[in-house]
Formats: sequence, structure tokens, C-alpha cells
Amino acid sequence: MTGCLIIVFVMLCSVPMSSMAQSKQQLRDSLKAASELLDYYPDSVDLRLRKAAWNVQLEQWEYAKSEYDKVIMRYPENITARYFRAFVNEKLKRYDFARLDYQSVLTVVPGNFEARLGLALLNYKDKHFTEAMDQINQLVNQYPDSAIVYAARGGFEQESGKLELAEYDFKEAIRLDGSNTDYRLNHIKVLIALKRRDEAVGELDALQKNGVPQGMLLDLYRQARARREK
Repeated sequence: MTGCLIIVFVMLCSVPMSSMAQSKQQLRDSLKAASELLDYYPDSVDLRLRKAAWNVQLEQWEYAKSEYDKVIMRYPENITARYFRAFVNEKLKRYDFARLDYQSVLTVVPGNFEARLGLALLNYKDKHFTEAMDQINQLVNQYPDSAIVYAARGGFEQESGKLELAEYDFKEAIRLDGSNTDYRLNHIKVLIALKRRDEAVGELDALQKNGVPQGMLLDLYRQARARREK
């Protein structure tokens, strides 16, 4: 899976989680406090979901899965637990289990945008390419104002070498969300691959003017300029 698709997946699955900017020590402190509280309130769904969210942020996938398992065992239709367990199962490379959780969400809430997009991304990662592309095309048709959907389809196309299509989709994602640096970086990578080097350098210059650290862009500058000189 390309860097763009990973970014899209993480963005998608991180939306309900708060305090993403916390330091690891702060997260561990929060996790410890939640664990201690669960000794007194073992039936608290909210507390278990909070603890699982902190486990996810610390990349403690098995611990997070255990918490989601406990919630789902008592409340099989809990959408939050199902949705995030799908994400955790994907991290654990348990793709079939992740797919079942997404499908369970869609059974309870047919048409749920996040579950549909997560399922499309998962299917692509699991090499179900035709199914994934059908799903992402449906989402683009139904959500033409969603930048993340265009970016996801652009990632599929970039991965499969359909660079002209990828360039269009990344440009659409940027039009809808011009502040997203990741969309812009992936657009630049596609421009370089298409040998549209002057455009790539121009986009890099624009990013630098907008405050993106030069160190993040040096490798792409080298690629664009090296290829432009050949």
C-alpha cells in the first residue's frame, strides 16, 4: 500500500480519537489511570473504549483488540468498537476479521461512509483490486465533495501505475482540501513520475512558501530537478 493510502486509512480511523498530540508519556499515564479505574468499573463501555483508543495510539494492537472484544461480547452492535476493531485487525494482518467487522457496521448502519471507505482501503490492501476500485468509484459518485475519497482513489491509481488518473484525483482532493500537505506531496510524486518536472518544482516551491519545512521537501526537489536535467 502506498504512503498515501496508509495516511488516508489512519486519518479515517483516527477521527473519533482525541488528544492525538499527547506525548507518549502522557498517553501511558492516561492508560494507567484508565486501567486502574476499570478495576472498579469493569462494565463501563466508555472507559473501555477510551482505554482501547490509548492502546491504539501507543500501537498496542493486541491490548486494543482485547478491549474491543470485551465490549463487542456484551454489546455486539456497538458501532465504535466494531469499527476500530476492524482497524486493529488490519494492523494485525487479520484481514478477514477486519472485513467482517466493517460488514457488521454496515449491517447496523447501511451506507456508513467511514465503514465503506475503510472496507475499500482494506480490500485494496488485501489485493481485492477490482472490488476495491468498484467500491471507491461508488463513493466518489456519491460523495463528490469528499477530498479523502478522491485521495484514496488517487492512491489506488498511483499504486497501479495509472498516473494520469491519479494526477486528476489528487488535484481534485487538493481543490477540496487545499490545506492537506499529504495530498500535495503525493500529487508532486505523480507529477515527477509523469515527467512534468517544472510543475513538480513549482508545487514544491508553493509548499515551501506555505511553511512546509524544507527538509521534508529536499528529496522530492532532488528527484524533480535530477529528472528535469536529463
